[in-house]
Amino acid sequence: MAIFSLALGTATKNRDGKIIEAFFPNPLLNPSDALVSAIAKVVDFQEGNQAVEVTSSQAAQLATAFNANGDSANSSFATKAGSSSQPLVLVILATDEQPTSVAEGFLKLQLISHRLVQPHGTVLDGIFGLLHNIAWTNVGPIDLPELAERQIDARLNGDVITVDCVDKFPKMVDYVVPAGIRIADTSRVRLGAHVGQGTTVMHEGFINFNAGTTGVSMVEGRISAGVMVGEGSDVGGGASIMGTLSGGGKMVISIGENCLLGANSGLGFPLGDRCTIESGLYVTAGTKVRMLDLSGKEIEIAKARDLAGQTDLLFRRHSVTGQIECLTNKTAVELNNELHHNN
Repeated sequence: MAIFSLALGTATKNRDGKIIEAFFPNPLLNPSDALVSAIAKVVDFQEGNQAVEVTSSQAAQLATAFNANGDSANSSFATKAGSSSQPLVLVILATDEQPTSVAEGFLKLQLISHRLVQPHGTVLDGIFGLLHNIAWTNVGPIDLPELAERQIDARLNGDVITVDCVDKFPKMVDYVVPAGIRIADTSRVRLGAHVGQGTTVMHEGFINFNAGTTGVSMVEGRISAGVMVGEGSDVGGGASIMGTLSGGGKMVISIGENCLLGANSGLGFPLGDRCTIESGLYVTAGTKVRMLDLSGKEIEIAKARDLAGQTDLLFRRHSVTGQIECLTNKTAVELNNELHHNN
């Protein structure tokens, strides 16, 4: 049977026995029919999307099933997990639909961060309502109603619980560190971010969930939810890209290849390849832009949304009149290869 995704992982429960997060070290996309059939027999899976809690004996059987189908990584994990006291969960997604459980939601976020799917490559509708705020601490995730008591108990034992953040989404690197990346401040990249190989995220850079880069990029500004940045592009310090959750509406905003958002600039419409927005200039979809030909003569006044996806454009503000202008970009950004060779 054709399956969208399958993953075995550990889960954290609150005192009411509800799963509040789940970790999947080796999620699978489009697993083989043979593997799905073998696993279905262990957990009595019939159809649909399910999150199944797994017993120790089932974990051993799953290890055998994974091993028989050539998946040594999941087989090894299942073997170790079988002797663990942590709750185990198996998520089977027959189809790519809106997640209905916390475990399903966490699997989908990890599919993106493992680079198995790109942003917009899996359905995340309703995930904000599905997840709830968690205290992400040095001793693991803690449900907020339990935090104060846990902190008191820790203090009485001479320990301290450090709360890194209170959020629905944890930082990505607590779940997966993709190959070939550099992140100066790991708290600024959320789980569900897609960080392409060769990407460098500097201290003030930020990548939201369901957003990210395709490959080599420099990120010193903000990549909002839903935004994808193309190979070789540079998001300058303090620059901001409007996301679908922060005012961009339903328009999918993206940046093409070899683009530059200057420091403290902003973007609110899809940008094509080899485009530049000068420092300090925020161009939204409705911004009126004075179009210039190669000689500097005005062609027309257009809205920025009408230029969506077009290549080789330079957006600047006239230093005297303040009018936003657009002309052919004569030079494209070129990143320093040495800075992005992240071994």
